[in-house]
Amino acid sequence: MSGTLARQHILVTGGGSGIARAAAERYHGEGARVTILERSASNANDVVSGSGGAIQSIVGDALDPEVLASAVELASDPGGALHHLTCGVGVFDFYAQVHELSPADLLEAAGESWRLNVLSALVAVNIAHPALVRGRGSVTLTVSESAFNAVGGGVLYGSAKWAVRGMVEHLAAELAPLRVNGVAPGGTSGTRFGGLSSLQQTSSADAVVGRDLRIARATLLGITAGPIDHAGAYRFLADPVDARAVTGMIIRSDAGRRM
Repeated sequence: MSGTLARQHILVTGGGSGIARAAAERYHGEGARVTILERSASNANDVVSGSGGAIQSIVGDALDPEVLASAVELASDPGGALHHLTCGVGVFDFYAQVHELSPADLLEAAGESWRLNVLSALVAVNIAHPALVRGRGSVTLTVSESAFNAVGGGVLYGSAKWAVRGMVEHLAAELAPLRVNGVAPGGTSGTRFGGLSSLQQTSSADAVVGRDLRIARATLLGITAGPIDHAGAYRFLADPVDARAVTGMIIRSDAGRRM
C-alpha cells in the first residue's frame, strides 16, 4: 500500500463497533497500522479477526489513564510516535427528558453522558499528546448533528456533543501545530449505540421503532447513513497530505439534515 496513510500509526478509541469501527477499518484499508481501544472483548475480537489480525486491539476502559497509556504505546511506532488519534467513544440518551427525571437521576445521567462523550476524548488527547507530538500527528473527534440542531437525541446527549464541538476549536488552538478536527455524523443505522446505564437504557439506538425511516425522511438526500458512509470524512481528516492545511474544522456528514 503506497497511499498517504500507509505506515501511519493510528489509535481509535471505541473502535470496536459503529462509526469508530468503520473509520478504523477504512484507515487499515488505506495502509495504516491501526490499533483500537474497545471495552467489549467480543467486539474487539470481531475487528481483529475481520482484519486478518492486522488491526491490533486493547480491551479496557477508555477513561482509565493506564489503559490509555498502554493503548498509545501499542499503537505508536518503534520511536514512540503516533500519527493520528480518533476519539469514537460515546453513549446515547434515548431522548431522555430533563423535566421527567428526578434530580438524583439527572445528576447521575448527566455525569455519565459527560464522562463518556466528553471526558473520554479529553483524557485520550491528554495521554496521547507526547506521542502525537513525536509523530507530528492529528486528532479527529466524533461530534454529532446534535451539536448543531435540537435533533438526534435529548439535551443530555446534545449538550455533551455541543461541548465536543467546542473542543475542536479550543484544542486546535491549544495543540497547534497538531491538527484537530471533527466529524459530525447525522442519524446512523447499525451503530450498536447503547444508552445510559444510569437510566437502565440497555438496548441499542437501532431498536427505536421507525428510527431509520424517520431519519431518511428528514434529510435532503433521503437516506439513513450507515457507519461506512462517514468513514471517508475520517479518512480525509487523518490524511497528513490531503488535510495538511485543515484544522479546527468539523465535517457534517448528515445527508443534509440541517437544511
